[in-house]
Amino acid sequence: MQIGVDSFGAVISDPLSGLSVSPVQRLENLLDEIVLADEVDLDVFGVGEHHRKEFVDSAPTVILAAAATRTKNVRLSSAVTVLSAADPVRVFQEFATLDLISRGRAEIVAGRGSSIEAFPLFGFDLDDYDSLFSEKLDLLLQIREQTHIHWAGQHRPALTGQPIYPRPLQNPLPIWVGVGGTPASFARAGTLGLPLMVAIIGGEFKRFRPLIELYRETGSLAGHSADKLRVGLHAIGFIGDTTEQAAEDFYPGYAHTFTEIGKERGWPPATRAQFDALLAPTGALLVGNAETVAQKVLYANEVLGGLSRITFQMGVSALPHQKMLHSIELLGTRVRKQLTTVSKVVA
Repeated sequence: MQIGVDSFGAVISDPLSGLSVSPVQRLENLLDEIVLADEVDLDVFGVGEHHRKEFVDSAPTVILAAAATRTKNVRLSSAVTVLSAADPVRVFQEFATLDLISRGRAEIVAGRGSSIEAFPLFGFDLDDYDSLFSEKLDLLLQIREQTHIHWAGQHRPALTGQPIYPRPLQNPLPIWVGVGGTPASFARAGTLGLPLMVAIIGGEFKRFRPLIELYRETGSLAGHSADKLRVGLHAIGFIGDTTEQAAEDFYPGYAHTFTEIGKERGWPPATRAQFDALLAPTGALLVGNAETVAQKVLYANEVLGGLSRITFQMGVSALPHQKMLHSIELLGTRVRKQLTTVSKVVA
């Protein structure tokens, strides 16, 4: 199982001090985090895409390219690329360029986007939410397979044989489909035979098992082999020296973030009781010491039928930079060691 970190480059205020990190400092910190992930042998680091004041990740390929020049092995991914509001030609060109700079370490996780600000910003109608993604994913996959493209659709001018350059070092350039909880999205990824990245930010992991089975069954019916139907998990997580301290450090920022999101989406304010419930052995928060988190990763792997990758979203809570770095170090050293030890015992 590959292990990594996802970040949205949040500059949200510290709920205790009221202070915000400057955009300059946040980007410097983010690059430090990616470099450390590389140094402790994590497999992948993903950067999201948002277009609002609280985040500095509106141009993720620029951030990832900067990281590529300072790292050697860690794979560099989006988390996710809001493909519905983007031009697939430019997306491919940007990630192909990143792939060349990184010498073959670029990946795309393409999604429809859980935040909607990109749609009016780039002139797209939210009523076309799904058709935009379906059509643009089709074009992106064609570009990946062919240099000269003949294509026509509803939401973008036709291509009549124009070549798309540069071509990436990897052939094919890895493209995952990022999904939330919509069955049609799981089925689409299965039909296309694309690896699946499932974002689980609440509830229990096991409730997603039927959706993942739908993905695998749909993929099998479409003729795709089991090895192509890989499943990744994007989950909120944070590692500390003790489970109690990790929870105490993480909760204030977590509560602030989800309370603010809730104001936009009609959710009730986050509570400590809800947070503690998600810390339970079957809950979706991967927060605790290395041993606790490793056990929950193993549980998620079992209950979801086998995972190829798991990425930890640590940035939903405003935390001091050194604590974030310490968490990444523990993930790459102690959590991985725990998982490796258990795997050898099982084998």
